[in-house]
Amino acid sequence: MRKWILKLTLAFSLTAGLLPTVAAPASASSIDSSWLDTSTLGQGTIGVSYSANTSKRVKVMIAKASTVYTYDLNTAKKSESFPLQSGAGSYEVTLLENTSGTSYKKIGSSSVELSSDSQSSVFLGSVQNVNWKDAKKATALAAKLTAGKKTDKEKAQAIYDYVVSTVKYDTKLAATVGNVYMPSADATLISKTGICYDYASLMGVMLRSSGIPTKLVMGSTTYVKEYHAWNEIYLDGKWVVVDTTVDAAYKNAGKTIAFAKDASKYSVQKVY
Repeated sequence: MRKWILKLTLAFSLTAGLLPTVAAPASASSIDSSWLDTSTLGQGTIGVSYSANTSKRVKVMIAKASTVYTYDLNTAKKSESFPLQSGAGSYEVTLLENTSGTSYKKIGSSSVELSSDSQSSVFLGSVQNVNWKDAKKATALAAKLTAGKKTDKEKAQAIYDYVVSTVKYDTKLAATVGNVYMPSADATLISKTGICYDYASLMGVMLRSSGIPTKLVMGSTTYVKEYHAWNEIYLDGKWVVVDTTVDAAYKNAGKTIAFAKDASKYSVQKVY
């Protein structure tokens, strides 16, 4: 492994990987589900809002069997969207408010059912960490870059070429980023810098807004030492691993690397 690529510092904490301690649940009949919006369930996503005036940390927990994702809810926003990315079936969605330390009380809980028809749409959805509906600059640029391109592969290549040529790795942010960090595609375009999470989110925003199913994936890879983020793009009937963070570093060093990566070099922990 080349020495320069190892110099990338890709460490950051993702709250979606942390499970809070939850107080005893309320009875099903006492739970108010007005905080849960299922109007986009057909696209494989749900909306969550919390109008209570609180400065406490609020989390959303989404579980399907043994697969659990937790998210920090931005209560300053009217609503945030989250994916049901674990396939068709029953999900339990729980809203939690911090009481102290890692302890949380349950505000509400509700079951939702994702159909097999809807599961294919989830990786086109605008969700908390791939928020293309609010990314006006990124979606406009994606439309410009893909104009006249006939295939998804050509569109993906155009977006990829722009990102790896334009966005530089932000070593200062990587060294100082806190426990709760949420990427903004437009902010990344303006600063032209970011960590791996920013690269992967920007790619997801631009590709999804172009109608190309794209995953934001987190885990580990042989290319770097720390926890990492990359994408999988659905092209020509299969998911292709693409890593713009690594490829931008190669390009910056005057080297080239294949657009599609060997999936065996990547170990998936979380998918969004």
